[in-house]
Amino acid sequence: MALAAPGHTDTRDGGPAGPAPAVTYALIAVNTLVFLLGPAAGLNPLYGTGQARVCSEQRYEQRWGAVPAELLAGRPLTAEQLAEAPDPVPGCPAAPTPGKRPAVSVLTGLFLHAGWLHLAGNLLFLHVFGPTVERRVGRARFLLFYLAAGSLATYGFALAEAHSADSTRVLIGASGAISAVLGAYLRFHPRSRVTTLVPLLLFLPLRFPAWLVLGLWFALQWWSVHSAGPGVAYLVHVIGFCAGFLYACTVVGHPLRRPG
Repeated sequence: MALAAPGHTDTRDGGPAGPAPAVTYALIAVNTLVFLLGPAAGLNPLYGTGQARVCSEQRYEQRWGAVPAELLAGRPLTAEQLAEAPDPVPGCPAAPTPGKRPAVSVLTGLFLHAGWLHLAGNLLFLHVFGPTVERRVGRARFLLFYLAAGSLATYGFALAEAHSADSTRVLIGASGAISAVLGAYLRFHPRSRVTTLVPLLLFLPLRFPAWLVLGLWFALQWWSVHSAGPGVAYLVHVIGFCAGFLYACTVVGHPLRRPG
C-alpha cells in the first residue's frame, strides 16, 4: 500500500492553505543528506566498498544509533557486553564506542536509516502527512513534537526490551517520530480522504477516509509487534502513533495557527 497526498487542505476564509511547511521540508532534507553522506547509501568513498563498507556501516550505527541497554544504563556498552551480543553482520564484530552519549543518540538515531527503501518509506509518510500537522500546530511546536515523540518511542522500546536479546541491538530510523505525525493527523482530520494505491488489478488508486487507512496501518503495526521476527521495531511505531494521537487531543479545539 502506497499513499498519495491526502485530499485535505487547511483554509481560512477561502484563503491559502497557510505558510509553507518549512520544518517538514527541512526534516526531509536533513534525513536525506545524512543518509547520502553516511555509509548506508554506498556513495561516500570514505567508507570503502564491499565488506569494508558493511563493517563501516555497523560501526557508524553503533556510534550514532540508539541502543536500549545503553539508554537504560546511561553509558555505552562495554567490550564484554559487545562480545556477548550477537553480531548483526557476520565478520564485523561490534567495537566499543568510548565517549558516546546515549541520551544524545536518541536524537541522532532519528536521522539514520538502514537503506534506500527504509529512507524512502519514512520520508514518503512524512511528506504526505507532515505539512498538514505542521500547519495545525505551528513550526516550532511541530519540531519539538517530532523530536520529543521520536525520543519517547525510543525510550519506550528500550524499557519494553530491557531483558530481551534486542536490548543490545542498534535502533535507527525516524519511524517513531513519523508514526507520531500519523497519529496526530488521524486526530486532526479523521474523515479527510487519502488516495491509496491498492495492490489489486495493477494498483488501483482508491480514496479512503484517513481513519480507515491509518487505523488499518496501526492495527498492522500492533499485530506485527507480536508476530514479526527481529529486524523492525514495530513497537516503536505503536508507541509513537499513540503519543502523537494523545498530543493532538490536547490541541483539538484550539484555533488553527494563522499563516505566518
